[in-house]
Amino acid sequence: MNAFEKIKKGLGEAIAYGQGTLNAKTTKLSVAPLHRFEPYEIRQIRVNTGLTQAVFAKYMGVSVKTVEAWESGRNHPEGAACRLLSLTKKDPAFPKKSGIIY
Repeated sequence: MNAFEKIKKGLGEAIAYGQGTLNAKTTKLSVAPLHRFEPYEIRQIRVNTGLTQAVFAKYMGVSVKTVEAWESGRNHPEGAACRLLSLTKKDPAFPKKSGIIY
């Protein structure tokens, strides 16, 4: 099938979809819920990476005070920080493998 035939076929499918005579192909994805990390878990993740609070804070994109607050239980990470913590918990080498820490 040459380029013209592929374009013609695609346009035909688009018209059929628009008219409701062709169902679109769909993929269903699920997203794992955010894990709520306890202070001891956050400290253990950091210790497993071998990073100080200061370097871990830079890695996470937060202040050292924030890491201190997480580890003491005064505050809890949310959103993207929880996703990054999950990745790091699963693989303590992730900060270096990802190129964030070098």
